[in-house]
Amino acid sequence: MSYYKRIRELREDHDLTQREIAKMLDMPQPQYYRYEQGFRDIPTDILIKLADIYGTTTDYILERTDNSKPL
Repeated sequence: MSYYKRIRELREDHDLTQREIAKMLDMPQPQYYRYEQGFRDIPTDILIKLADIYGTTTDYILERTDNSKPL
C-alpha cells in the first residue's frame, strides 16, 4: 500500500469526505483529490496537518510503521 491509499483509508475510517478534509486543510477539493490519488506528493506541512486531524503520526501515514497511535 502506498501512503496515498493510507490517507484515503484514514479519511474513510473517520467518515469524512474529500471536501471536508480539503476544507480543514484550507485547499480546494480537487487539490486534495490529487494527493489521495497519488498524482501529487503531499507537502510536509499538509502531512503534519493530516496526522494531527487523524490523531496519528506522519510515520504511520508514510507507512514507516503500522502503529497508528503516537507513542
